[in-house]
Amino acid sequence: MAQTFGDYVDEQPTNVEHLIIGFSPTSIPLKQRWRNNGLSADFLADYLQTFFVGEDKQIGARAEIKSAVGYIANELLENAMKFSDDSVDYATSIAFHLHKDCLTFYVRNSIPKHNVSHFHHFIEELLTQDLADLYIKQLEKNATLDSAHSGLGFITMIQDYDALLGWKFDCLTKDEQEINTVTTRVKLELPVKANV
Repeated sequence: MAQTFGDYVDEQPTNVEHLIIGFSPTSIPLKQRWRNNGLSADFLADYLQTFFVGEDKQIGARAEIKSAVGYIANELLENAMKFSDDSVDYATSIAFHLHKDCLTFYVRNSIPKHNVSHFHHFIEELLTQDLADLYIKQLEKNATLDSAHSGLGFITMIQDYDALLGWKFDCLTKDEQEINTVTTRVKLELPVKANV
């Protein structure tokens, strides 16, 4: 049974401009794709620029959107690759859906079962604690412990970009194998309307 947290809404891409990129776990192990994360994030940011053409006053807004999209896409991909379950054959995907006034990202990946409760706990903290305090707490934790689960990217998305975040956890069965998945949704309001 699926569990959702935060601002999670399923969205069908058929009615809006959208792009989906999938990463197969069988061609190159996902964790070896670090260098591709930046390329993929930059591609998404550059692709979106085509929907913000027109008046000179949009130049600053376009640069702001490009920076936000590049950062958010890169963080989402890094998390998805870093925390995917290598023991299952499950593709990681990133999708964005462009509306006139907002952009939504969906990143879906497998997750090892033993990491699910840790992630739930972090999400509860993220949704209920003061973000500035949580940011400092995570920085201090990183200085003394394993920084692999810092969550600083999610905090930055909310603080710096006013993004709304949501998650859906699911358990699937494929070829009689149980696969735990997480879909992270990020909604970003646009400072100018997109030409869609």
